[in-house]
Amino acid sequence: MIRLVYVLLSPTFGMHQYTADLANRMALSGGGEVHLVTTQQFPRDRYAPPVRIHKVAYSTGTGLSWQSLRLGELRQIAAAIVALQPDLVHFTGPHLWNVPLVRYLKRRGIPVIHTIHDLDPHRGTHFGMLLHLWNRLIIHYADQILLHGDQYRGRLLDRGIPPTKVTFTPLMHLFLSHEQALMLNELERGLGPADVRITYEPFVLFFGRLERYKGVAYLLTAFAQARDAASFELVLAGPGKLPAFWAGAPPAGVEVRNRLIGDDEALDLFRRCSLVVLPYVDATQSALIAAAYFFHKPVLVTRAGALAEYVREEETGFVAEPDHPPSMARILVRALTDPAQLQVMGQAGRAWYDKNRAQETIALVALYERHATRQSAPAAAGRQLFVQP
Repeated sequence: MIRLVYVLLSPTFGMHQYTADLANRMALSGGGEVHLVTTQQFPRDRYAPPVRIHKVAYSTGTGLSWQSLRLGELRQIAAAIVALQPDLVHFTGPHLWNVPLVRYLKRRGIPVIHTIHDLDPHRGTHFGMLLHLWNRLIIHYADQILLHGDQYRGRLLDRGIPPTKVTFTPLMHLFLSHEQALMLNELERGLGPADVRITYEPFVLFFGRLERYKGVAYLLTAFAQARDAASFELVLAGPGKLPAFWAGAPPAGVEVRNRLIGDDEALDLFRRCSLVVLPYVDATQSALIAAAYFFHKPVLVTRAGALAEYVREEETGFVAEPDHPPSMARILVRALTDPAQLQVMGQAGRAWYDKNRAQETIALVALYERHATRQSAPAAAGRQLFVQP
């Protein structure tokens, strides 16, 4: 039986949502043991019961903060990983300790895959030079790099990284707990998508943290311009400090839900909105595009990072220039004055999701099998390690 160990040393909720999506699929496939080495505080409800949890880290902030460095903790983490006798280790999020851990595991002959979420720092972060150095070291020491933007794979190939070392798959996870995801999937399989109560009400949804780099001010300006020509609302759903980049009250027609959004509320918003908007001025990629498609909703994104790679323009969504409110305002007016077309685009988005989710799973299973069989070739010879869901 193959033993796959995920390592996530940051308590960041989004990183756990990403890791849980990977771990749950592998654990529920029945092809091996799946373990998670992580922090003391983590969202257990995101993970399926078969995922075996090992809480050994005490990180409380982002993985690239100097406060994360505790030498004694590093030794404990390394010992915990090795004690599991893994056939393959996948580091799913950033942490300063990942570099020495990857080197240590490599010396012991344990294959390592590492996801790199950001090749470049977001605006306003204070660890830009550190991120570039950390990325270079991880790329050098890891056996395989997993990326979620095809353009980023191209950048690494241009730097001379061998094509066999760099894998691209789209970012496809939802924002739900394991139980909520099961409920939703069972409902769709048993009753059909129509019974998930998908509607197209006249409001646009921004979902996620209210951050400057996510272009919230740009969206508010565009919304104020567009609302003169079309009747619709805007919901900003997520925690953040709006006054830090928007002076005064939001424009009329904007509802701000400035708090952490729970699963039930998020489900309700995605089911009812007409359009999901990602107005980012600085981005790498986002799982919210796939989430919108899952709920049959088109998207409006900018050409920031790899966002536009996830959109078939005018078929599954719209693409605007970053930090240019007039272009986004024109798209908002055109989209919201043709609700029938939004439904057609939403159906195309769901078809995109289903196709790419299946392909992503195939690629992920192939990636794991290729590296796991290096470590345990006699035990794995002639049999499939993971069953593709």
